[in-house]
Amino acid sequence: MAKLRTRNHKVVLARSAGGDTGISIILIILGLFMFLPMYYIIIQSIKPLDELWMFPPRFYVISPTFKNYRDLFTLMNISWVPFSRYIFNTLLTSVAGTFGHLLLASMAAYAMAKIKFPGRDGMFQIVQLSLMFNSTVTAITSFILMANLHWLDTYWALIVPAWCSSLGLYLMKQFMDTNVNDSVLESARLDGAGEFRTFWTIAMPMVKPAWLTLIIYSFQGLWNAGASMYIYSEQYKSLNYAIGQITAGGIKRAGASAASQVIMMLVPILVFVVSQSNIIETMGSSGMKD
Repeated sequence: MAKLRTRNHKVVLARSAGGDTGISIILIILGLFMFLPMYYIIIQSIKPLDELWMFPPRFYVISPTFKNYRDLFTLMNISWVPFSRYIFNTLLTSVAGTFGHLLLASMAAYAMAKIKFPGRDGMFQIVQLSLMFNSTVTAITSFILMANLHWLDTYWALIVPAWCSSLGLYLMKQFMDTNVNDSVLESARLDGAGEFRTFWTIAMPMVKPAWLTLIIYSFQGLWNAGASMYIYSEQYKSLNYAIGQITAGGIKRAGASAASQVIMMLVPILVFVVSQSNIIETMGSSGMKD
């Protein structure tokens, strides 16, 4: 039976060397299994065309080449809309949408969690209910709203919906309920701090894991966004859409398609690696572990 022991003034679970080794082996196997899809995508991107179509597929490359990347950038450069414009569109919508969503969701969550006002519980129930609906369900009403606001074929049609996602509000509210102490906020108010200053300097640092998690989820979703029913003009379309159109040319462009997948996954992976330790803490405090 495992016993508790202290190490550097911390209580740890005392396990046998065999138990620690077994757990380590299991974790290594699971890690390799999860890394396998990314490894396969990278390997595919440096395979020549004849190796791409080998069956059964191989998890190694015989004659590595970077021709697929050269072909991809050649195809992007001959597009009538500059490649840099697609990158700008994706970066603009991803960054503006993510940080706008973070700010609005945090402020609304703070009000719902720490300020008492009539209808607060009912509003949060509406937020919870909205999580059940897929965006396809509200597609028609959303399109009519964008048309009435004259936002069709503009950046606003991509950025503003990202600000209004209810998932971020739900995560932040649940985390603030359990991790922001009311007595600390009350002390700040008694010392003369206004409500916004209390929110920005007291509450936000205390929920850092939650807003880092929100940044990851929001940024990945916006970065990987493809075609939008709100956008018609080519100069407003995303990098993901442009790459998808270029690499949809059949077998001859399979190599360029593999290279494009590597490029598209690099930025979300970097964002995730920087902040991944905060996701588990946020899920454990927001009631979304299951």
